[in-house]
Amino acid sequence: MFYKRKGYPEEEEIVFCKVSKIFPNSVFVDLLEYGEQGLVHISEIAPGRIRNLRDYVTENKQIVCKVLRIDRAKGHIDLSLRRVGSHQRQAKLDEIKQELTAETLIQNMAKKLKRPVEELYAQVTEKVFKEYSHLYLCFKDVAAGEASLEKLGLEKKLAEDLTAAIIDRFKPSKITLKGEIKIQSYAPDGVEKIKAVLLEIEKVSPTIRVFYLGGGRFKVTIEDIDYKPAEQTMRKIQEILEKFNDKSSTAVFEREKSE
Repeated sequence: MFYKRKGYPEEEEIVFCKVSKIFPNSVFVDLLEYGEQGLVHISEIAPGRIRNLRDYVTENKQIVCKVLRIDRAKGHIDLSLRRVGSHQRQAKLDEIKQELTAETLIQNMAKKLKRPVEELYAQVTEKVFKEYSHLYLCFKDVAAGEASLEKLGLEKKLAEDLTAAIIDRFKPSKITLKGEIKIQSYAPDGVEKIKAVLLEIEKVSPTIRVFYLGGGRFKVTIEDIDYKPAEQTMRKIQEILEKFNDKSSTAVFEREKSE
């Protein structure tokens, strides 16, 4: 892992560690993001009485800890393993996993360009870390079209090559909402009225697809990168259909239940 943060962590911060030494009443760990060493007392390993620390940790095991106290003058960092919640642990592991994915992308690009990995990583992070705390956060924004490596300061050709690789690897996963429209009209211009409302629905967002099922039934799919905008799009569809309803025309939207 290339990623390193300067200085010391903050108290209460969740940190990624590797067990380096185990003593009868304490465990020494390396804080992999900071290049510092910390100590976990036996009382902070797990609740209850502990007979053998090796039942809980082993040398070189990677663990997630919480920072309890820091003595910068002495360089001491006291940590806790037992005070890390499951959600905190998973969030930290996900963060590390994504950062390692970003670093792998840099490694592959260095190999492609026949350049030393450390040199390319330093060149990229020198610019990126002025705006972002982590490489993967920048890459996610680049993949979503919300950031530009060239504008961050990278030379044009390198920025273009990296961006192409980032979009391929970090492209946002999409979610899909589905539903069915049942629509009919007995108005003299009913057919045209139905066509007009379906066209209005399709114009709401490019994320919408409408498919004819037959018998006045239409399938609707909304594919977006997040549930919030997808839900907003669905509400707009429902609002349009509500306006369609009158004495001679009816439209009902039934949302498909997710599995």
